[in-house]
Amino acid sequence: MKTKFNGILTLLLALVVQISFAQQKTVSGTVTDDSGALPGVSIVIKGTSTGTETNFDGKYTLKVSKGDVLVFRYLGYKVVERVVNNSNSINIKLVEDANVLEEIVVTGYTTITKAKASTSSTQLNASAIENRPSGNLVNSLAGQVPGLDISISSGQPGANALVQLRGVNSINGNTEPLFILDGTPVDEDNFRSINQNEIASVTVLKDAGATAIYGSRGANGVIVIKTKTGRKNAPLAVNFNSVYSISQFPSDKYNLMNSQQYATLERQRGIGLGSGASVGISYPANGSPLTDEQIAALPNGNWEDEFLRMGQTKNHTLTLTSGGENSSQFTSLGYFEQEGILAVSDLKRFNLRNNINGGSDKFKYGTSVSLNYSTNNTPTSVGTSGINQNPFFGANGALPYLLPEETPTVQELVDNLIFGYSPYFIQEKLFKDVSLVEELKIIASVNASLNLTDNLVASVNTGVDYQATSFVGTRDPEGFNAQYFNPENPGFSSQNSRRRAAFNTTASLNYNIEFDKHTINAGIYTEYFKAFLRDFGFTSNGLNPKTFFPGDGAGFIGDNANDDLFVDTVFANRIDAGLLSYFGTLDYDYDSTLGLSATFRRDASYRFSTTNRWANFWSVSGRVNIDQFDFMEDSVFNQLKLRGSYGTTGNQRINGGNYYTSPDLAFDFFATGVGYNGEQTIGLSQLGNDTLKWETVAQANIGLDFGLWNSRLRGSVDYYRKKTTDLFQSLPVSAITSVTSINSNVGSLHNNGLDVNLAYDIIKNNDFKLTFNTVANFNKNYLADLPAEVDEVTGEVQIVGIGRNGGPIFERFDVRYAGVNPANGNELFYDKDGNITETPNPDTDRVWSGLNTTPEVQGSFAFNGDFKGFFFEAQFAYVLGVDQLDFDYANFMDPGAISQFNLSSDLLRAWTPTNRITDVPSIQPGGNVGTFASNRFLADKDYLRLRFASIGYAFPQEVLKKVGLNTLRIFANGENLVTFTKFRGFDAASRLSGREYPTPVTFSLGVEIGL
Repeated sequence: MKTKFNGILTLLLALVVQISFAQQKTVSGTVTDDSGALPGVSIVIKGTSTGTETNFDGKYTLKVSKGDVLVFRYLGYKVVERVVNNSNSINIKLVEDANVLEEIVVTGYTTITKAKASTSSTQLNASAIENRPSGNLVNSLAGQVPGLDISISSGQPGANALVQLRGVNSINGNTEPLFILDGTPVDEDNFRSINQNEIASVTVLKDAGATAIYGSRGANGVIVIKTKTGRKNAPLAVNFNSVYSISQFPSDKYNLMNSQQYATLERQRGIGLGSGASVGISYPANGSPLTDEQIAALPNGNWEDEFLRMGQTKNHTLTLTSGGENSSQFTSLGYFEQEGILAVSDLKRFNLRNNINGGSDKFKYGTSVSLNYSTNNTPTSVGTSGINQNPFFGANGALPYLLPEETPTVQELVDNLIFGYSPYFIQEKLFKDVSLVEELKIIASVNASLNLTDNLVASVNTGVDYQATSFVGTRDPEGFNAQYFNPENPGFSSQNSRRRAAFNTTASLNYNIEFDKHTINAGIYTEYFKAFLRDFGFTSNGLNPKTFFPGDGAGFIGDNANDDLFVDTVFANRIDAGLLSYFGTLDYDYDSTLGLSATFRRDASYRFSTTNRWANFWSVSGRVNIDQFDFMEDSVFNQLKLRGSYGTTGNQRINGGNYYTSPDLAFDFFATGVGYNGEQTIGLSQLGNDTLKWETVAQANIGLDFGLWNSRLRGSVDYYRKKTTDLFQSLPVSAITSVTSINSNVGSLHNNGLDVNLAYDIIKNNDFKLTFNTVANFNKNYLADLPAEVDEVTGEVQIVGIGRNGGPIFERFDVRYAGVNPANGNELFYDKDGNITETPNPDTDRVWSGLNTTPEVQGSFAFNGDFKGFFFEAQFAYVLGVDQLDFDYANFMDPGAISQFNLSSDLLRAWTPTNRITDVPSIQPGGNVGTFASNRFLADKDYLRLRFASIGYAFPQEVLKKVGLNTLRIFANGENLVTFTKFRGFDAASRLSGREYPTPVTFSLGVEIGL
């Protein structure tokens, strides 16, 4: 029986095996991404350990059964699952997973998984930055990082932006973060030559736990920028991006007058339209007020089209990536050309980048080289009050009945100096004068690491940020400004060549050991920074118009013995800067559940005397990964981590500026001059203070990271408290030495706030994904310990222009406007006690308002979606708590400018004996006080803006294979499309004084092609 039973069992087993083999088959395919084939992708049959990996060409072959589920995994990409059906071919295109990319935190010196990080940081990937039309990559970060305040300084192509993190940390010192590009510190005020399509990620380090390792350069936070790299074992992949954009001048609500409204206003003032002296142009003179018929017949000049334009931008980037067994490379070629919305302004740049990485398990190396050349036409005098200089004065302030095509000759303008002719003066300057900056910028670094033992690694990183700029500024000898102000030696040419080089070298030893559930990592570092500035230039006064050409010396006129009309001026400068640092780190982790970190750094700066050159900075931080505890196993949280840190950082750039500003404040200086009876003398020019030292920022931070429902809802919340001590300020001293103040460290500044970062996947399936995300920052700052006495009038310890103890920095101190006196049309004000008066005392009636230009709340919210290849994004940015005088509106409401410059039609409702109840004072002489520092034109600059919008389509792989492509994406973008604000001006996001270059509204079309 047993034999028969064994025989039957054997037959059944053979039948089962035969059936099983009959169901198995071989599936093959190719795995790609936007750049091409992906080698090393893991393909596993779900629920088993059976699997394979893609080869060098991204191909794979695997034996499977129908109904099996294949799981495709690759670091940094979204996991894809596919069910095996009747087909023997399964091709997959993987896409980057922003959530996975954020799992790695880059600190500049090291990298760490987000789960083990105990510090506060925010990381953006390439998709948040690339294909934007801005000439400055920093502008693309606006609204995307909680606590990062980016104030656009100008709409000029490539213009610098003011960047501040978690409030303002200094009164007079530098307030911008340290920028690190591929391990090299770079100039935070110059990104016009950098191609943002080369950027792989931007990480913003916020709390002391993350920034204390940077010591004397980390007081304002740190922004770490990493550029793209290639992949090992990857074939050559070619990618081409092209974006075309148009930009236009933003709208305003100033209600500027047309000719008919303006002539009506002049008639109310009793002014007639006559002839402009000997110039045959209609202009207010001594004529009789115009009749209704004459007013209706007046022409309207289009001055906006004369000075402004629809700016075009072309942005092209070609990248090539490849990799072998032990190395990879990334090469990028870029061309960017942007016309500003102001005529003549533009930026052109050429970029070449090459990144190489390679090595073995024991030795690794990398190089990063970026060569950039740019030319930047930057019209001067923007933002000034010069009626013969500022082009925005001409675009918006020109009398409406003057016509651009009726431009007088230069001689006619010189002979008839009439303020109303200002647009003609400015025409001459804008289109004849030159202001050109050419720049060669090289950022290069090399790094290497060697595993001395299994636990000990030695590393070195050396980088340089080199800038060579050439400036040419000329005044045409035949232009109005030259002929009117310097008729004997008209015109000038200023040229200047500047070379700046900053070298940074960091060497380190890192020791890592793991035993049981414990991990310890310790590092010791030394860092040396050296920077050099060499500057030389001249101004040649007086040019020969017959031979003059901007940038060469053909028109220069030599001086002679008979007079000094053509004496040239020359200048030169040479400054060296340096820092030396030693620091160490210690990190401990227990079972990925508990972690502690500590940093200590000792810095020396060239700025301070030898008695006070060194300073110490430190931090401690810790975390508890609550999600790792057993009681969290069945909770809705897949991530829950509590973080905390405290530490100090320093600011050695105590007088603002760049590396080279104020290098010798600690020393006494003497200067020569002319004294009694014309004799040469020498006297004290600077009273040094050898006790000067760093401003120090102490910061505490507590944060919570969380992810719910498999991270469908995810985010972080951080509360921080910062205190800056030893603020750099001037301290009054006895004038016995002829010097009335001395540079000192005195006073403190506080910033307390909350950072919020949230994301929620509203819809998440194979066909449709819709995500909502938002970032926000709530910040309050106040001053303390100011070096001043109690003011007898206000009872406050205050420094006008800075603020008062307990109040916000740069708080407004104004006479309060109360409206219009219905009896006579004069302006009314409140005195300090709240009583109404027409004649306030500006010395005693000003009061502190609690208002300033620092945002109290700022952030953004956005929607991102993807539906069967279609993708879209809409990002709204907002700012609350910014109040600033609207100088433009104040100028457009000035009755003293009637018949000189264009004005707001709001003046048409000005007080008259028959219009007594109004908000606009009388326009008659004497009706407007207008001389006090009042808050009449104080503007609420809160806004909500559609900062960025994008829609596009990515073609599917099955279509692309037919035409031999790996990637094809088309998209349309818009920037600054709509702004909701009470502010009446051109740009609510600008915090400048007026008549400035606003941020344009921009529309873009782009295509991305991958081979």
